[in-house]
Amino acid sequence: MMVIDKFLAEREVQGHPIRVGMIGAGFQGRGVALQLVARLAPGLRLVAIANHHLAAARQAYAQAGAGDAIAVDSPAALARAIADAHYAVTEDATLLTDCPQIDVILEITGSIDYAADLILRAIDHGKHVVMMNAELDGTVGPILKVYADRAGVCLTQSDGDQPGVIANLYRFVRSIGAEPVLVGNIKGLHDPYRNPDTQAEFARRTHQRAPMVTSFADGTKISYEMAVSANAFGLRVARRGMYGPTVPVGTHVQESPNWYPPEALEVSGGVVDYVVQAEPGPGVFVIARHEHPVQREYLKLYKLGDGPYYVFYRPYHLCHFEAHHSIARAALFNDATMAPQGAPRVEVITTAKRDLIPGEVLDGFGGFLSYGLAENADVVARDRLLPLGVAEDCRIKRAVPKDQVLTYDDVELPSGRLIERLRREQAEFFHLPHGGS
Repeated sequence: MMVIDKFLAEREVQGHPIRVGMIGAGFQGRGVALQLVARLAPGLRLVAIANHHLAAARQAYAQAGAGDAIAVDSPAALARAIADAHYAVTEDATLLTDCPQIDVILEITGSIDYAADLILRAIDHGKHVVMMNAELDGTVGPILKVYADRAGVCLTQSDGDQPGVIANLYRFVRSIGAEPVLVGNIKGLHDPYRNPDTQAEFARRTHQRAPMVTSFADGTKISYEMAVSANAFGLRVARRGMYGPTVPVGTHVQESPNWYPPEALEVSGGVVDYVVQAEPGPGVFVIARHEHPVQREYLKLYKLGDGPYYVFYRPYHLCHFEAHHSIARAALFNDATMAPQGAPRVEVITTAKRDLIPGEVLDGFGGFLSYGLAENADVVARDRLLPLGVAEDCRIKRAVPKDQVLTYDDVELPSGRLIERLRREQAEFFHLPHGGS
């Protein structure tokens, strides 16, 4: 999609930039602000940031060299700030979702109900939405995509995060006539029992939140990243939790066809999976098959091996550096970097991180009580398994042993949550059973 730079340059010269409103000013949000405000991505303007705490929104602008952000608390005040070319900050994210002067909403909250409500509101106001929120996408992304399609706007995951990078690589592999059989992610560590205490020091050193880095370590994050990848391209998991082989440090991902059982590479339509400790990390890869004998001779000449399986990979993902690619694709071409295509194919289910006792309240992503495993959506529906995206604040009704997957029968759901309404809508729209009913 390098055509993007040409179109963005034209928008810059014309003085007609894409106007972006960002919701969330955490670690990644500050990086995006730096990229957009410092004019490292011409043709876009980050006109406003909404965050629960105004100081963090101000910090994001200040770190990017814009220390004159104006606090706004009304639609009129936000409109004046944008008209006067002032950066705006607010604690009220609905000002951004409702603002006619904003073209694209970038959602980086890491939340579920809060983010879902804002995304629906942005769609209702005719805005494209770019998410850096695999957890929400992996829980109700398919029905959110239905809302976006009805409104004629683009809903997409962000380039730079692993799912977006996977999507670009997947599309490239398909474009050269190869058939992807396994779409993969490269991890440096996987320990499902990590918790915010064990990850506190790493979080402090990297200026991130402990629950977030815990979700990286305990496998929850990669489960969501691969679930949204599966939902975008009609893939499955070969088994619950994926295979996730751990290989000797330094082993190159080009050897990956040898790490999975043959049946995993023969699933109709392909599968998602991951590997631990392979090089080059933290990248992504696609194992693809090519059957044409002459093309295989060419691929051998180009140093990709004898086949029939070939490995394509990208050795890095650059998160906020690449987010503006998705913003531009949405605004200029209504083209999603990655979005669900139809009914969910893979979900992330709640698994006990330790023995759970009646009365305990589940603490969500990257917490002390549970971790996520990827499972095929038809199994999740059939067995009434509890999606991790709805697990937070659920009360345990009966004892659940460590490493057991939870079902809806194990918990009492909080009342009045948007996520449950959307799950019901998603099940009804795609004619799926809904375990929480």
